Amino acid sequence: MRVALIHDWLTGMRGGERVLEGLLELFPDAEIFTLVHKPGAVSPRIEARPIHVSALSHIPGAHQRYRFALPIFPRLIEQFDLHGFDLILSSSHCVAKGVRVPPGIPHVCYCHTPMRYVWDQFAHYFGPGRSAAPVRLAAALAAPSLRRWDVRTARRVTSFVANSSFVRQRIRRYYSREAEVIHPPVDVTRFAASAVRDETYVCVSALVPYKRLDVAVEAFNRNGRRLVIAGEGPELSRLRHRARANITFTGHISDAEVACLLGRARAFVLPGEEDFGIAAVEAQAAGTPVIALGRGGALETVIDSADAAKATGIHFAEPTADSLNHAIGRFESLAFDAATLRRNAEQYRPERFRERMESCIAAVLAPSAACALPT
Repeated sequence: MRVALIHDWLTGMRGGERVLEGLLELFPDAEIFTLVHKPGAVSPRIEARPIHVSALSHIPGAHQRYRFALPIFPRLIEQFDLHGFDLILSSSHCVAKGVRVPPGIPHVCYCHTPMRYVWDQFAHYFGPGRSAAPVRLAAALAAPSLRRWDVRTARRVTSFVANSSFVRQRIRRYYSREAEVIHPPVDVTRFAASAVRDETYVCVSALVPYKRLDVAVEAFNRNGRRLVIAGEGPELSRLRHRARANITFTGHISDAEVACLLGRARAFVLPGEEDFGIAAVEAQAAGTPVIALGRGGALETVIDSADAAKATGIHFAEPTADSLNHAIGRFESLAFDAATLRRNAEQYRPERFRERMESCIAAVLAPSAACALPT
């Protein structure tokens, strides 16, 4: 069976790319189609597959500035020729789910989120202070047509899979479609609690607007505690400019370095509304409690409980420095059990993801069948 895997872009290893790796374990001979590929930026497992790119990937500098091409993403993704494939699997947080699918070929979309840039996160990307005036104007002009395209192309999907119950609700709200929830795979075997802990709080994240690292920077500017922010992205320069000396930016670090950082940290800080939040689960696998905004995927993965035997972290109410610092103050008075955190993380192990995706895809391929949907 010939399988095409559609992924928005391949410019680094983040949560979506971990899911892509999981899908490649199910279909190791699949071919990958993506808007932009930066060679060497993703894992050897992904790099080993045939990777088809759009014309955008051949433009000098596109690997760094591809986001500015958002208005033409729909046209680019629709230009891929998928004739001859027996199954289309899209891993989509932007436009991958909008590929043109040959008649009669099933298309399963693993949806990380509907296109946040033009829906509820538009202001975080294109609001005042987030981008230059010409960019904001261009985005405002393009957004209505992008929303219409996003809704219209949802009909090209045979079956949606959401990475969380939160995303399932967003798929229902924007696309009027139902979805099965299958959480992303988390390789918990990479993580272990260190025998020595330090006083460092940690964020591991892509440095993009909706992650709200600005909230963490402002909170730690005020409280003076040590914060390490690991990751790269377009927000790096702006965040560095605002941060005081107690905040360190590592840029990109290896998987081994991430595991070491999480294993020694006092706590993991999740300041934005996550669709799921793989890094928060990885922190728990390392025995590190999570201080998370109490919205989105964190409500499913981080357990805030008065019972210390169940708790894996705490939630804070608002994406503000005051709310986060109040939570940090509360956190400092609590104790967490590393074994409890580890058990919570293990429910997201890759084997469970593969089993559930295999079952879902088999149902789609069966005559007159579809993924079992929640009632």
